Amino acid sequence: MDKTAPTPAQAVADIPSAATLAVGGFGLCGIPSTLIAALLEQGATGLSVVSNNCGVDDWGLGLLLNAGRIAKMTSSYVGENKEFARQYLAGELEVELLPQGTLAESLRAGGLGIPAYYTPAGVGTSVAEGKETRVFDGREYLLEQAITADFALVRAAKGDRHGNLLFHASARNFNPVAAMAGRVTVAEVEELVEPGELDPDEIHLPGVFVQRVVVVPLDQRDKRIEKRTVTAAGTENGAI
Repeated sequence: MDKTAPTPAQAVADIPSAATLAVGGFGLCGIPSTLIAALLEQGATGLSVVSNNCGVDDWGLGLLLNAGRIAKMTSSYVGENKEFARQYLAGELEVELLPQGTLAESLRAGGLGIPAYYTPAGVGTSVAEGKETRVFDGREYLLEQAITADFALVRAAKGDRHGNLLFHASARNFNPVAAMAGRVTVAEVEELVEPGELDPDEIHLPGVFVQRVVVVPLDQRDKRIEKRTVTAAGTENGAI
């Protein structure tokens, strides 16, 4: 089955307002920036987004946030986005914070059809409020529900027409589990190859989890640095 979509715009054209999205990436690493930009142009609003963070003010999910398109964020880290903090403090944005491992495992569980699971993360904190707990072998655990989404947006280094994906280095962060959790998963790929060109041992996510594949146009393959840190001249070896 050929799952390729002609353009990013067509790949996200049917995402409705008030949809739930699982979005891959960590900070600005491995984010589906092309699909996010296409969704911004598409105009869907009132979105509930599940992602490790919300990008920065002028890139990634921060673009949708600045445009007032996101109603709720479920994240584990929000520290680099001032507009996120402003909207939350002003009561304009609903926020659910989860421990990072819990967020990843909840997405994975959703993709595998596991409705809930027990974890020790968050016991005794505000994360545990209103949640069932049980004791196993003398240790207390929280019952966390799986997360599924109407759509998932992810980015991969390579993909084939069947939806098999390969992620580059640390871009293999939240992308696989976000893809698994989406009922309809859209993957943007930097390189599209024919079925059979990817060695089975290279495939990080099988195509059964992916419904659409779109190639990132060459002029849209820019990759931002979230925090650039440089060494001052003359201090390379500890000199002042």
